[in-house]
Amino acid sequence: MNLDPLSLPVRERYLLLISTILPRPIAWVSTVSPDGVPNLAPFSFFTGIAANPMSVCFAPVNDRTGKKKDTLVNVEKTRQFVVNLANEDNAALMNQTSAAYPYGVSEFETAGVTPLPSLKVKPPRVKETLVSLECELIQVVTLAEGALGGNLVIGKVVHFHCDDSVWKDGKIRHQDLKNIGRMEGAWYARTTDAFELPRPEL
Repeated sequence: MNLDPLSLPVRERYLLLISTILPRPIAWVSTVSPDGVPNLAPFSFFTGIAANPMSVCFAPVNDRTGKKKDTLVNVEKTRQFVVNLANEDNAALMNQTSAAYPYGVSEFETAGVTPLPSLKVKPPRVKETLVSLECELIQVVTLAEGALGGNLVIGKVVHFHCDDSVWKDGKIRHQDLKNIGRMEGAWYARTTDAFELPRPEL
């Protein structure tokens, strides 16, 4: 099968991406509006970028009408956000915050998620997660306007939070984090079936 993306409707291109780029780690992103209302939403187009500067990115895609996600609106206005990592224990809460609540409604309240004060940014972090990354915006790259238009949010990590239960001898193990990944449709994956493959030395 050979496919030209330009010959496909945008929705079918999206479905191809989410059904083949697997599993995708989940950035559970908290922001605040200029009026101070907290927002919380998950994004699975997410990854780390570099250690210098320590940076991450996630991609909030416009909805089917071309409207920007609330998270993107807040990041563009305040230039701050927190990436909280989704795991097996907070999966149900994370999923609840993916609902299409109106702008100005706090998903922390509606989903029953506990906010904790951040140290260097205004958006709160999530108590129910094991790792949170406080970030300041470096750049938003808008790839396209309109329906399902892509936006890449790049942020510098200005503070790193890790629960003491998973910080052992200066290291964090995936077995303790129990992070989850997004698959196609409503499917998710665990990190329990992992294998080790040391890099070859020349």
